[in-house]
Amino acid sequence: MQRSDVTRDDGTWVGLSLDVQDRRQPELCVFGAGARLRVSQLSRPVLLAVVEEPLQGVDFWRTDAYRSFVPPLRADMGRALSGSPERWAHHFARHLGDSPGSPLHEGRWLLSCESPLQRRRHAATSHAEYWSSMLVEGHPDGYIDWCLHSTSWEILPLRPMPGPDDSRVKAYRKQAREGTLPPVLLWWVSGLDCHLILDGHARLAAAVAESIEPPLMQLHRTLPHDDLAARVGDAVRFYECELARFAELRAVHGPTVPDGAATAGPQLVRLLHDLDTGQRPTWAWPLPGGEGQWHRIAREVTVGNRWPPA
Repeated sequence: MQRSDVTRDDGTWVGLSLDVQDRRQPELCVFGAGARLRVSQLSRPVLLAVVEEPLQGVDFWRTDAYRSFVPPLRADMGRALSGSPERWAHHFARHLGDSPGSPLHEGRWLLSCESPLQRRRHAATSHAEYWSSMLVEGHPDGYIDWCLHSTSWEILPLRPMPGPDDSRVKAYRKQAREGTLPPVLLWWVSGLDCHLILDGHARLAAAVAESIEPPLMQLHRTLPHDDLAARVGDAVRFYECELARFAELRAVHGPTVPDGAATAGPQLVRLLHDLDTGQRPTWAWPLPGGEGQWHRIAREVTVGNRWPPA
Protein backbone atom coordinates (compact mmCIF):
# COMPACT_ATOMS: atom_id res chain seq x y z
CA MET A 1 0.00 0.00 0.00
CA GLN A 2 1.33 3.42 -0.97
CA ARG A 3 0.65 6.46 1.19
CA SER A 4 0.86 10.08 0.10
CA ASP A 5 -0.02 13.34 1.82
CA VAL A 6 -3.06 15.32 0.68
CA THR A 7 -2.95 19.07 1.22
CA ARG A 8 -4.98 22.11 0.28
CA ASP A 9 -3.60 24.76 -2.06
CA ASP A 10 -2.42 26.75 0.99
CA GLY A 11 -0.40 23.76 2.23
CA THR A 12 -2.82 22.73 4.99
CA TRP A 13 -2.56 18.99 5.61
CA VAL A 14 -5.87 17.20 5.00
CA GLY A 15 -5.05 13.52 5.20
CA LEU A 16 -3.36 10.50 3.68
CA SER A 17 -4.24 9.07 0.30
CA LEU A 18 -3.99 5.28 0.47
CA ASP A 19 -3.39 3.42 -2.78
CA VAL A 20 -4.26 -0.23 -2.19
CA GLN A 21 -3.40 -2.97 -4.67
CA ASP A 22 -3.83 -6.74 -4.84
CA ARG A 23 -6.56 -6.92 -2.23
CA ARG A 24 -9.69 -8.00 -4.07
CA GLN A 25 -12.02 -8.50 -1.10
CA PRO A 26 -11.42 -7.07 2.36
CA GLU A 27 -11.72 -8.99 5.61
CA LEU A 28 -14.18 -6.39 6.93
CA CYS A 29 -16.66 -6.47 4.10
CA VAL A 30 -20.13 -5.25 3.15
CA PHE A 31 -22.33 -7.79 1.37
CA GLY A 32 -25.63 -6.93 -0.30
CA ALA A 33 -28.78 -8.85 -1.21
CA GLY A 34 -31.41 -6.46 -2.49
CA ALA A 35 -32.31 -4.06 0.32
CA ARG A 36 -30.49 -6.25 2.86
CA LEU A 37 -26.89 -5.80 3.97
CA ARG A 38 -24.47 -7.87 5.98
CA VAL A 39 -21.22 -6.50 7.35
CA SER A 40 -18.81 -9.34 8.11
CA GLN A 41 -15.35 -9.45 9.65
CA LEU A 42 -13.23 -12.52 8.97
CA SER A 43 -16.43 -14.29 7.81
CA ARG A 44 -18.26 -13.50 11.09
CA PRO A 45 -21.47 -11.44 10.81
CA VAL A 46 -20.93 -8.12 12.56
CA LEU A 47 -24.01 -6.20 11.47
CA LEU A 48 -27.22 -7.08 9.66
CA ALA A 49 -29.28 -4.30 8.12
CA VAL A 50 -32.46 -3.76 6.13
CA VAL A 51 -32.99 -0.53 4.21
CA GLU A 52 -36.53 0.62 4.89
CA GLU A 53 -38.71 1.59 1.97
CA PRO A 54 -39.11 4.28 0.76
CA LEU A 55 -35.49 4.97 1.77
CA GLN A 56 -36.25 6.55 5.13
CA GLY A 57 -33.75 4.66 7.26
CA VAL A 58 -32.17 1.34 8.19
CA ASP A 59 -33.14 -1.32 10.72
CA PHE A 60 -30.02 -3.00 12.08
CA TRP A 61 -28.95 -5.86 14.32
CA ARG A 62 -25.50 -5.81 15.89
CA THR A 63 -23.89 -9.13 16.82
CA ASP A 64 -21.02 -7.99 19.10
CA ALA A 65 -18.61 -10.02 16.93
CA TYR A 66 -16.59 -6.99 15.81
CA ARG A 67 -13.00 -6.73 17.01
CA SER A 68 -10.81 -3.71 16.35
CA PHE A 69 -7.73 -4.40 14.23
CA VAL A 70 -5.88 -1.56 16.01
CA PRO A 71 -3.95 -2.65 19.14
CA PRO A 72 -4.82 -0.83 22.38
CA LEU A 73 -3.32 2.66 22.50
CA ARG A 74 -1.14 3.36 25.51
CA ALA A 75 -1.14 6.74 27.26
CA ASP A 76 2.51 7.33 26.39
CA MET A 77 1.70 6.91 22.70
CA GLY A 78 -1.13 9.41 23.06
CA ARG A 79 1.28 11.93 24.54
CA ALA A 80 3.96 11.21 21.92
CA LEU A 81 1.61 11.71 18.96
CA SER A 82 -0.50 14.44 20.54
CA GLY A 83 -1.22 17.38 18.25
CA SER A 84 0.00 15.58 15.13
CA PRO A 85 -2.88 14.26 13.02
CA GLU A 86 -0.32 13.36 10.34
CA ARG A 87 1.47 10.92 12.65
CA TRP A 88 -1.82 9.47 13.87
CA ALA A 89 -2.90 8.97 10.26
CA HIS A 90 0.27 7.01 9.50
CA HIS A 91 -0.25 4.95 12.67
CA PHE A 92 -3.79 3.97 11.67
CA ALA A 93 -2.82 3.50 8.01
CA ARG A 94 -0.19 0.96 9.00
CA HIS A 95 -2.77 -1.15 10.84
CA LEU A 96 -5.36 -0.68 8.10
CA GLY A 97 -2.87 -2.05 5.61
CA ASP A 98 -1.25 -4.81 7.65
CA SER A 99 -3.81 -6.14 10.13
CA PRO A 100 -6.52 -8.75 9.55
CA GLY A 101 -10.08 -7.49 9.78
CA SER A 102 -9.55 -4.18 7.92
CA PRO A 103 -12.05 -2.79 5.35
CA LEU A 104 -9.39 -1.79 2.81
CA HIS A 105 -9.59 -3.27 -0.68
CA GLU A 106 -7.91 -2.32 -3.92
CA GLY A 107 -8.43 1.26 -5.01
CA ARG A 108 -7.84 4.74 -3.61
CA TRP A 109 -8.87 5.76 -0.10
CA LEU A 110 -8.62 8.90 2.00
CA LEU A 111 -7.80 8.82 5.70
CA SER A 112 -8.56 12.35 6.85
CA CYS A 113 -8.65 14.36 10.05
CA GLU A 114 -11.54 16.35 8.56
CA SER A 115 -15.13 15.15 8.76
CA PRO A 116 -18.51 16.75 7.99
CA LEU A 117 -19.49 15.70 11.50
CA GLN A 118 -17.23 18.42 12.88
CA ARG A 119 -19.03 21.18 10.98
CA ARG A 120 -22.62 20.45 12.05
CA ARG A 121 -22.59 21.55 15.69
CA HIS A 122 -24.36 24.81 16.50
CA ALA A 123 -22.36 27.13 18.74
CA ALA A 124 -25.10 27.05 21.38
CA THR A 125 -24.97 23.24 21.60
CA SER A 126 -22.42 21.68 23.93
CA HIS A 127 -20.04 19.06 22.59
CA ALA A 128 -21.55 16.49 24.96
CA GLU A 129 -25.06 17.14 23.67
CA TYR A 130 -24.05 17.24 20.02
CA TRP A 131 -21.88 14.12 19.93
CA SER A 132 -24.39 12.18 22.03
CA SER A 133 -27.08 13.08 19.52
CA MET A 134 -24.95 11.80 16.63
CA LEU A 135 -24.61 8.33 18.18
CA VAL A 136 -27.11 5.77 16.90
CA GLU A 137 -28.71 4.09 19.91
CA GLY A 138 -29.99 0.56 20.30
CA HIS A 139 -28.52 -2.80 21.20
CA PRO A 140 -28.61 -5.34 19.80
CA ASP A 141 -31.11 -3.81 17.39
CA GLY A 142 -31.88 -0.24 16.46
CA TYR A 143 -32.74 2.16 13.68
CA ILE A 144 -30.69 4.62 11.63
CA ASP A 145 -33.09 7.46 10.90
CA TRP A 146 -32.10 9.12 7.64
CA CYS A 147 -34.66 11.87 8.19
CA LEU A 148 -33.48 12.83 11.70
CA HIS A 149 -29.99 13.91 10.65
CA SER A 150 -30.41 14.28 6.91
CA THR A 151 -26.96 14.42 5.27
CA SER A 152 -25.31 14.65 8.70
CA TRP A 153 -24.30 10.99 8.70
CA GLU A 154 -24.66 9.65 12.21
CA ILE A 155 -22.17 7.42 14.03
CA LEU A 156 -23.01 3.75 14.55
CA PRO A 157 -20.91 1.96 17.19
CA LEU A 158 -20.05 -1.63 16.30
CA ARG A 159 -20.40 -2.60 19.95
CA PRO A 160 -22.25 -1.02 22.90
CA MET A 161 -20.76 2.27 24.01
CA PRO A 162 -19.09 2.04 27.44
CA GLY A 163 -20.36 4.27 30.22
CA PRO A 164 -18.51 7.26 31.71
CA ASP A 165 -17.33 5.18 34.70
CA ASP A 166 -15.86 2.36 32.61
CA SER A 167 -12.17 1.91 33.48
CA ARG A 168 -11.01 2.52 29.90
CA VAL A 169 -13.21 5.59 29.60
CA LYS A 170 -11.83 6.97 32.88
CA ALA A 171 -8.28 6.62 31.57
CA TYR A 172 -9.19 8.34 28.31
CA ARG A 173 -11.06 11.10 30.17
CA LYS A 174 -7.77 12.00 31.83
CA GLN A 175 -6.13 12.17 28.39
CA ALA A 176 -9.04 14.28 27.12
CA ARG A 177 -8.47 16.80 29.90
CA GLU A 178 -4.74 16.83 29.10
CA GLY A 179 -5.39 17.35 25.38
CA THR A 180 -3.73 14.06 24.40
CA LEU A 181 -6.80 11.98 23.49
CA PRO A 182 -6.07 9.77 20.45
CA PRO A 183 -8.42 10.06 17.46
CA VAL A 184 -11.53 7.97 16.91
CA LEU A 185 -11.27 5.98 13.67
CA LEU A 186 -14.46 6.11 11.57
CA TRP A 187 -15.42 4.41 8.31
CA TRP A 188 -18.13 6.03 6.20
CA VAL A 189 -20.41 3.34 4.69
CA SER A 190 -22.65 4.73 1.97
CA GLY A 191 -25.19 1.88 2.12
CA LEU A 192 -25.95 2.85 5.72
CA ASP A 193 -25.29 6.56 5.13
CA CYS A 194 -23.47 6.75 8.43
CA HIS A 195 -20.08 6.18 10.01
CA LEU A 196 -19.06 2.94 11.69
CA ILE A 197 -16.59 3.16 14.58
CA LEU A 198 -13.61 1.02 13.64
CA ASP A 199 -11.57 1.94 16.70
CA GLY A 200 -12.14 4.25 19.65
CA HIS A 201 -15.50 3.48 21.26
CA ALA A 202 -14.09 4.28 24.71
CA ARG A 203 -12.31 7.40 23.42
CA LEU A 204 -15.54 8.77 21.96
CA ALA A 205 -17.32 8.03 25.25
CA ALA A 206 -14.56 9.91 27.08
CA ALA A 207 -14.91 12.93 24.79
CA VAL A 208 -18.67 13.00 25.38
CA ALA A 209 -18.18 12.68 29.15
CA GLU A 210 -15.71 15.59 29.14
CA SER A 211 -17.79 17.58 26.61
CA ILE A 212 -14.94 18.11 24.15
CA GLU A 213 -14.80 17.65 20.40
CA PRO A 214 -13.31 14.21 19.78
CA PRO A 215 -10.36 14.10 17.39
CA LEU A 216 -11.38 12.05 14.38
CA MET A 217 -9.84 10.08 11.54
CA GLN A 218 -12.35 9.35 8.79
CA LEU A 219 -11.82 6.67 6.17
CA HIS A 220 -13.66 6.61 2.85
CA ARG A 221 -13.19 5.52 -0.75
CA THR A 222 -12.12 8.06 -3.35
CA LEU A 223 -12.07 8.06 -7.15
CA PRO A 224 -10.08 5.24 -8.79
CA HIS A 225 -7.00 6.28 -10.75
CA ASP A 226 -8.59 5.92 -14.19
CA ASP A 227 -11.67 7.95 -13.28
CA LEU A 228 -9.54 10.54 -11.50
CA ALA A 229 -7.28 11.01 -14.54
CA ALA A 230 -10.27 11.38 -16.87
CA ARG A 231 -12.02 13.92 -14.65
CA VAL A 232 -8.83 15.89 -14.07
CA GLY A 233 -8.48 16.09 -17.84
CA ASP A 234 -12.05 17.38 -18.12
CA ALA A 235 -11.38 19.99 -15.43
CA VAL A 236 -8.22 21.23 -17.14
CA ARG A 237 -10.00 21.47 -20.49
CA PHE A 238 -12.79 23.49 -18.86
CA TYR A 239 -10.17 25.82 -17.37
CA GLU A 240 -8.53 26.28 -20.77
CA CYS A 241 -11.90 26.96 -22.40
CA GLU A 242 -12.66 29.61 -19.78
CA LEU A 243 -9.36 31.37 -20.45
CA ALA A 244 -10.03 31.22 -24.19
CA ARG A 245 -13.50 32.69 -23.65
CA PHE A 246 -12.09 35.59 -21.66
CA ALA A 247 -9.41 36.12 -24.31
CA GLU A 248 -12.11 36.48 -26.98
CA LEU A 249 -13.94 39.00 -24.81
CA ARG A 250 -10.73 40.98 -24.30
CA ALA A 251 -10.13 41.01 -28.04
CA VAL A 252 -13.53 42.62 -28.57
CA HIS A 253 -13.84 44.88 -25.52
CA GLY A 254 -10.24 45.66 -24.68
CA PRO A 255 -8.02 45.20 -21.62
CA THR A 256 -10.71 46.31 -19.17
CA VAL A 257 -11.99 42.73 -19.39
CA PRO A 258 -10.01 40.48 -16.99
CA ASP A 259 -8.07 37.56 -18.41
CA GLY A 260 -10.19 35.09 -16.40
CA ALA A 261 -7.37 33.54 -14.39
CA ALA A 262 -8.58 35.09 -11.13
CA THR A 263 -11.93 33.34 -11.56
CA ALA A 264 -11.09 30.11 -13.34
CA GLY A 265 -7.86 29.42 -11.42
CA PRO A 266 -9.33 29.09 -7.91
CA GLN A 267 -12.28 27.20 -9.36
CA LEU A 268 -9.89 24.69 -10.92
CA VAL A 269 -7.97 24.30 -7.65
CA ARG A 270 -11.16 23.59 -5.69
CA LEU A 271 -12.37 21.13 -8.30
CA LEU A 272 -9.08 19.23 -8.38
CA HIS A 273 -9.07 19.00 -4.57
CA ASP A 274 -12.65 17.73 -4.52
CA LEU A 275 -11.85 15.14 -7.18
CA ASP A 276 -8.87 13.94 -5.17
CA THR A 277 -10.65 13.70 -1.81
CA GLY A 278 -14.40 13.36 -2.47
CA GLN A 279 -16.34 10.42 -1.08
CA ARG A 280 -17.28 7.56 -3.37
CA PRO A 281 -19.90 4.88 -2.62
CA THR A 282 -18.79 1.95 -0.51
CA TRP A 283 -18.36 -1.27 -2.43
CA ALA A 284 -20.74 -4.07 -1.50
CA TRP A 285 -20.16 -7.63 -2.70
CA PRO A 286 -23.09 -9.85 -3.74
CA LEU A 287 -24.04 -12.04 -0.80
CA PRO A 288 -23.61 -15.71 -1.77
CA GLY A 289 -27.03 -17.31 -1.56
CA GLY A 290 -28.82 -13.98 -1.89
CA GLU A 291 -31.75 -12.99 0.29
CA GLY A 292 -32.40 -16.58 1.32
CA GLN A 293 -28.94 -16.83 2.85
CA TRP A 294 -29.36 -13.42 4.51
CA HIS A 295 -32.57 -14.62 6.20
CA ARG A 296 -30.85 -17.82 7.35
CA ILE A 297 -28.04 -15.79 8.92
CA ALA A 298 -30.58 -13.44 10.51
CA ARG A 299 -32.42 -16.36 12.12
CA GLU A 300 -29.15 -17.72 13.51
CA VAL A 301 -27.89 -14.49 15.07
CA THR A 302 -31.28 -13.25 16.32
CA VAL A 303 -32.54 -16.58 17.63
CA GLY A 304 -35.58 -16.09 19.85
CA ASN A 305 -36.19 -12.53 18.63
CA ARG A 306 -38.60 -11.19 16.04
CA TRP A 307 -36.23 -9.35 13.76
CA PRO A 308 -36.28 -7.72 11.28
CA PRO A 309 -39.49 -5.85 12.07
CA ALA A 310 -42.41 -6.75 9.84
